[in-house]
Amino acid sequence: MRKNDGRTTKDGIRIYQQADYAGMHVAGELAARILDDIAAHIFVGQTTGEIDRLITKMVEDAGATSATIGYKGYQHASCISVNHVVCHGIPSDKKLKDGDILNIDVTVIVDGWFGDTSRMYVAGKLSRKAERLIQITHDALMKGIEAVKPGNTFGDIGHAIQVYAESQRMSVVRDFCGHGLGEVFHAPPNVLHYGRPGTGAMLEEGMFFTIEPMINLGRPETKVLADDWTAVTRDKSLSAQFEHSIGVTADGFEIFTLSPGGKYHPTYG
Repeated sequence: MRKNDGRTTKDGIRIYQQADYAGMHVAGELAARILDDIAAHIFVGQTTGEIDRLITKMVEDAGATSATIGYKGYQHASCISVNHVVCHGIPSDKKLKDGDILNIDVTVIVDGWFGDTSRMYVAGKLSRKAERLIQITHDALMKGIEAVKPGNTFGDIGHAIQVYAESQRMSVVRDFCGHGLGEVFHAPPNVLHYGRPGTGAMLEEGMFFTIEPMINLGRPETKVLADDWTAVTRDKSLSAQFEHSIGVTADGFEIFTLSPGGKYHPTYG
């Protein structure tokens, strides 16, 4: 595989070098392993604050740094979004109830590289409609990832996600998107989870970014609560999200944040 030159495209997207993939794999694997390990601590009566405390300790014990503690004033090592919370849910002393679904989003920094990933969990028994939402959301993410290869565009990624989700009579949140990352937390491009084929910047080997679709059972509209972080569905419908950090390779993609234990779905936790 050719060595990239570390340049930036006309769209402001950094092109990383081949040696940089190793650092992203280390950071991504740690973030994914933390999400594996936290699965055993999610149960009816547990608080999202305690889950976050455990995640904070896992990050510290690994000798890593949380990317979110102190980020724009945020004070937690995770975002935990329950039921109709779309993203950026703040951990609290609120207890999980039977059937609650939750997204846990963790970003760690290891040797200057950012590993960013999220996945879904359930407290107690998973309802059939929630299980279907979660499965469709994960499938939509993977369909987006499958569109990643040099010569395709970011519009191809969004289109793949949108067409699949809407074919299942679900909606794609448009107010939030994926993002470039690497040696920074957020960078160009914005990775939309909807779009038209052939639009947007062209994918090139050496681009690193997240794909993190948020899929709703109801309508796509969201609103942000008074805390300036928590985003919820306007119609109070359930929402689910999965996120992977991706690197574009010469002939496709690498996923930096695959679950070491294969625990990508609540029923496998």
